[in-house]
Amino acid sequence: MITFENVTKIYQGGEQEVTALDNVNLQIEQGDIYGVIGFSGAGKSSLIRCVNLLERLTHGKVTVNNQDLLQLSPKELREAKRNIGMIFQHFNLLDSKTVFTNVAMPLILMKKPKEEVKNRVDELLDFVGLRDKADNYPDQLSGGQKQRVGIARALATQPSVLLCDEATSALDPQTTNAILNLLKKINQEYNITILIITHEMGVIREICDKVAVLEQGRIVESGSVFDVFARPKTAVARNFVRSVMHDDIPESVYQLIRAQEETNQIYRIVFFGESTGDPLLSQIAKRFHVEVNVLFGSITELQEIPFGNLIIQFKGEVKEINRVIMYINQQNVTIKEVLEDVG
Repeated sequence: MITFENVTKIYQGGEQEVTALDNVNLQIEQGDIYGVIGFSGAGKSSLIRCVNLLERLTHGKVTVNNQDLLQLSPKELREAKRNIGMIFQHFNLLDSKTVFTNVAMPLILMKKPKEEVKNRVDELLDFVGLRDKADNYPDQLSGGQKQRVGIARALATQPSVLLCDEATSALDPQTTNAILNLLKKINQEYNITILIITHEMGVIREICDKVAVLEQGRIVESGSVFDVFARPKTAVARNFVRSVMHDDIPESVYQLIRAQEETNQIYRIVFFGESTGDPLLSQIAKRFHVEVNVLFGSITELQEIPFGNLIIQFKGEVKEINRVIMYINQQNVTIKEVLEDVG
């Protein structure tokens, strides 16, 4: 478990101070895959680097497995850090060493017996699918293979926590999916808690159980990935969700609607779980004197739960449209007006 309590990180830049983290409170439970998302400069890297003390926090406290690393002796700190693995955006491999030696390095530094090192490295290279690359050097590998080496190295000391610092942002989409699937496998088979920082909402959707949105050093929104996707509360969260849902109505469609004379209204309808299969629009067309025009629609899956998103135009009398809205509100869906009276 990782806990941030009132964490503040301030950098001194000459006479100026830059507050990278501002009173952050966050709890990541054992076994979670937890994502922290934010734009460049939001404080993501500072946040994750405070966990293993690559950055020293200015105020507050970070505990890992109920240990405050700042309160440990040097020997205790070394032991605690071995329990925290980290993978990096640009891999951070030793170019002059083989794949085997790169993965073995944490164990070599711990002065583990050679046979133990060999067994552990062989096991990890099998796990990440690179046993045949043991004698290769990093410059002989693809980006995805380099990241797999980085992951194997991070797992060498059998950590209970894995930190991922923009671990897929240097990779192409297909390789990104392969790395994310590997991280899922690590979480499931080793029960390792994973903290991921990223600026890509697609990464959050694909792998994370929970997410926190970081803006200007503050957590502005947090919750399950499903809740944040379905009901984003802040502008920055809505922007991130739209980046993967692609649910904006084109301006050309708005222009066509405005050119019409009828009273019409536009609504976003969000479906959850079993309700994605309900014939709601068909029922509305049969029950009420309104025309239903689907402007946009998509169905995806979040945490193995179907998630549907429709943008609908209702055309007809205001009184009848209001009856439709009352009916929809009684169903297992969420509806919100997007544009009022654009006729």
